Amino acid sequence: MITLIQGLSIFGYKQVIMLVVGLILIWLAINRKYEPALLLPIGFGTILANIPLSAAIGEHGPMTILFKMGIATELFPLLIFIAIGAMIDFTPLLKNPFMLLFGAAAQFGIFVTIVGAVLLGFDIKDAASIGIIGAADGPTAIYVANRFSPALLGPISVAAYSYMALVPIIQPPVIRMLTTKKERLIHMDYHAGDVSRSVRIIFPIAITIIAGIFVPASIALIGFLMFGNLLKECGVLDSLANSAQKELGNIVTILLGISIASTMQGDLFIRPQTLMILGLGLVAFVFDTAGGVLFAKGLNVFFKKKINPMIGACGISAFPMSARVIHQMGQKEDPFNFLLMPAVSVNVGGQIASVIAGGMILALLG
Repeated sequence: MITLIQGLSIFGYKQVIMLVVGLILIWLAINRKYEPALLLPIGFGTILANIPLSAAIGEHGPMTILFKMGIATELFPLLIFIAIGAMIDFTPLLKNPFMLLFGAAAQFGIFVTIVGAVLLGFDIKDAASIGIIGAADGPTAIYVANRFSPALLGPISVAAYSYMALVPIIQPPVIRMLTTKKERLIHMDYHAGDVSRSVRIIFPIAITIIAGIFVPASIALIGFLMFGNLLKECGVLDSLANSAQKELGNIVTILLGISIASTMQGDLFIRPQTLMILGLGLVAFVFDTAGGVLFAKGLNVFFKKKINPMIGACGISAFPMSARVIHQMGQKEDPFNFLLMPAVSVNVGGQIASVIAGGMILALLG
């Protein structure tokens, strides 16, 4: 009885607000299908973390233990990368490696956001953690934020996954603002045929070695991603590849979401910084999209065979959602304009580029 009275006596407005936030995240996951695999565990975990005197958090709380075991050690994000790697098919990129450049250009928003965050008063490591939201890659954002700014991990994680889910809403207006109808009507060729198995096996090994040599801080991120892809492409470990895609990915996603929620307690989350982080995260996504589109427009000045600049927006790592958005925009302009495969080529390149960008930030500021 005393515990009940104590719980009610400390039930403040911050706890009420966070319970509402948790319910909103659950609603977005179920009703709108916005990144449900992450937003639903985060939303429900937010409710658990904000019940007064909750046994789910604290020194011996299971959510806190999971956080220390999987997030503080950086284990969960890396295991997620194995699952992502096992799901990705790099064949479209291997047919046209040039598309990897668009992935690099679309990381522009990360660095714009870092500068903006510093100007708003964040220290450089907090600013870097906020800027990596623009990678449009949840595990990378969590990995960098946990290394540099664990106190900001909650809002950074929510912003990263929320804006990834909102790519179909964020990207089209930016693309239309930066392109003409004539540019959006440009058709692009896609070369049919397969890439040899040897090339598909060599690719993840080569990328790991090259990235590791030039950006050693990225080796854990890129290495686990490429290891997952090697499981898929080697052809002799289909059962492991399937387990990585399904069982491993599903289990770690659940644990990742509910672990992150342990940081979303009212006293930690309800601060002016949170709104600033959410705003800066949106800036990162907008400038990433703009960077990829403007890079394609710049290349068209020199290329005889024009590139549809919309595909540049796929350089963010929101795979495969961004590629689908661009294909749908192309179909809306011209039902016979099939941009899906060029867009996918850029999108998988963006996955690699975003991980390397995270590694560069770790190397420069670590």
